Amino acid sequence: MGSTPAWADDPRDPSMRSAEARARDKAIIKRLNEDQLAYVRERDAEYARGWEAHRAARADNRYEADQQAYNDARSDYEAAMADWRRDVAACRAGYYERCAR
Repeated sequence: MGSTPAWADDPRDPSMRSAEARARDKAIIKRLNEDQLAYVRERDAEYARGWEAHRAARADNRYEADQQAYNDARSDYEAAMADWRRDVAACRAGYYERCAR
């Protein structure tokens, strides 16, 4: 009688009739499940590391954008103040059309 393939959980599988064969099969299945669990945990940990790096990079980008916006606003403010000071000086010097500002 030749070896025939068996389906999973086949109650008529002749190679699974002994308790020893069933215990060996159970141990193999347990090891396969544990290996798969370790793989999934490592994969998920890698995903988590990747998402954390992504969030950190986005936070850095937001900070840099906020800093740039602040610097731009500060430059605009300084330019407006310089214009205002020139207008005040001109107004005091008698150029009254500059006093309206």
